[in-house]
Amino acid sequence: MNIKLRCLFLYLAAFWTVGAGAQPPSKSLDYYLKQAEFTSPVLKDFQNQQRSAGIDSLIVRATAKPQVTASSAGMYAPVVSGYGYDEVLTNGQALEALLNVNYDLLNRKRINNQLEGIKIQSDSIKYARQLSWYDLQRSVSDQYISAYASQEQVGFNREVVTLLEQEETLLKKLTRSNIYKQSEYLTFLVTLQQQQLVLKQAELQFKNDYAILNYLVGISDTTKVSLADPKLYLTVTATGPGFFSKRFDLDSLKNINQKKAVDFNYKPKLGVYANGGYNSSFVLQPYKNFGTSIGFTFSVPIYDGHQKKMQYNKFSLSSETLSGYRSFFVRQQQQQLNLIRQQLNQTEALFPKINEQIRFSKGLIEADSKLMHTGDLKVADFVIAINNYLAAQNLLRQTSINRLKLINQFNYWNR
Repeated sequence: MNIKLRCLFLYLAAFWTVGAGAQPPSKSLDYYLKQAEFTSPVLKDFQNQQRSAGIDSLIVRATAKPQVTASSAGMYAPVVSGYGYDEVLTNGQALEALLNVNYDLLNRKRINNQLEGIKIQSDSIKYARQLSWYDLQRSVSDQYISAYASQEQVGFNREVVTLLEQEETLLKKLTRSNIYKQSEYLTFLVTLQQQQLVLKQAELQFKNDYAILNYLVGISDTTKVSLADPKLYLTVTATGPGFFSKRFDLDSLKNINQKKAVDFNYKPKLGVYANGGYNSSFVLQPYKNFGTSIGFTFSVPIYDGHQKKMQYNKFSLSSETLSGYRSFFVRQQQQQLNLIRQQLNQTEALFPKINEQIRFSKGLIEADSKLMHTGDLKVADFVIAINNYLAAQNLLRQTSINRLKLINQFNYWNR
């Protein structure tokens, strides 16, 4: 009996460190992150939006070149018995077929500002895509940690049930030999049945967590897998402006770009044009009505009810609002990081206490095993010692999982 009890303790003590490595891992966190990035329609959407912005840039550059158009128009106004349009006004009939060329001479700065606006838009899309990826990465990592914890719980509970089943067989024989009472055997049997139910619950929880992980990633996988240790580490704290502050910089640049666009609307506009072709009323020598013309257009705004000043006021309000959001977010981000650091420090402080509790539980089981050998210990007391040891091991595992989730949160905000 003493040997069996010692084997029980050794199995329980060793499971936390080597039980999960009994089977080689088949899939890791990196695998699921790559699958999530590959299957995400949102990331593909942002990628296509960036390509579309590149096409918009080409369109704007094309508008800076001379614009050539072909146009044609014909008209016939019949006069019957003296009734009809005045031929002095209509000439009775007309036909034109022209090739027109238009070119804006003062559009270079305006075009450059439009190109700058498209670049800012492209950078905003790139930022949104990266933010979406970080959000997806955080969600997948968090769910992977939950699924990994459920897997570890299943393995631990399965090992405990196996060992208790072995002890139950031996205890049954000792009970039949009147070394232990029937009530003590039933007490141990209840503990075994409870652990069997806990194992079933753990298996269901793992299936659910694993199904959610596949759902987030966007894959369908019903095969039995073994999840590897996530192995997350804290990232180095950023010293300069972080990733999240970039969105405020982009909004500020967009505001400046739109203000420049308003300025260009109040600049003089000068354009030239030329056309050539056929234009005739067929009244006199229509075969000679082939020709050409050139000209220019010029305009300058003088008064529009102070709309420019009103637009400027809107941009000032937008800048003020943006500054408020930036300051609030910086404070909020720092508070979030400080809170996670505090939680991590508190979590780290639990490990020595938990390990000490495990050590005490181990000593108690060793002492109880000697008493069990002589029949001087109640089975209920031995069950309590086992449960205390299991509780300590579960607490160690849960604390380790919480630590991984805190690291995942910290790495997300510390960008």
